[in-house]
Amino acid sequence: MTETPFDTVLVANRGEIAVRVMRACEDLGIDTVAIYSEADKHGGHVRYADEAYNVGPARAADSYLDQERIVEVAQRAGADAIHPGYGFLAENAEFAALVEETEGITWVGPSSAAMETLGEKTSARSLMEGADVPIVPGTTEPVTEPEAVDSFGEEYGYPVAIKAEGGGGGRGMKLVRSPEEAAEQLESAQREGEAYFDNDSVYLERYLENPCPRTARADPRGRP
Repeated sequence: MTETPFDTVLVANRGEIAVRVMRACEDLGIDTVAIYSEADKHGGHVRYADEAYNVGPARAADSYLDQERIVEVAQRAGADAIHPGYGFLAENAEFAALVEETEGITWVGPSSAAMETLGEKTSARSLMEGADVPIVPGTTEPVTEPEAVDSFGEEYGYPVAIKAEGGGGGRGMKLVRSPEEAAEQLESAQREGEAYFDNDSVYLERYLENPCPRTARADPRGRP
């Protein structure tokens, strides 16, 4: 069996995402700790783990996104590492830094410094623009009004993707195919961003339904 630097890993996620990480840990001979909200107390990841701890009520912002609570559980369970899976806190630089600063617990993932640079999608877009990397047309500032979605759609065409700034795993992304959908989808994306990532900021990108490398080279703005 491969020697590993960890004895016990807390998986800061739920469902299939958490189970996949736990299976990998099992293959390596590493014990696992699950966390769960009241809504997921009978979840598959809870049954699969060696130990499981409740971290709060059903709302993700009050459980799976409770950074201090998760670290406290890891310490109580004797975990020497935290793996975030994907989504939730996986791209949260603040959480990564908190774990890095906690004695005896290792953060499994990119450093908080790297995540600070690339974890927030708008700052990542700005960085890529500064490096002359071709990117899909989009905004680098948060969007708060449906009119901004309409203006973007008029300039770059539909559909428009409204995306949670702190999002991941498809959460907080909504497609707008006409001006009539802008207000409803903007509100929905903001609501999901707040619920799943504790961040209701959203930005816009032109959504490419059938990306074509040849077209992308011809027009780096991504227009058809």
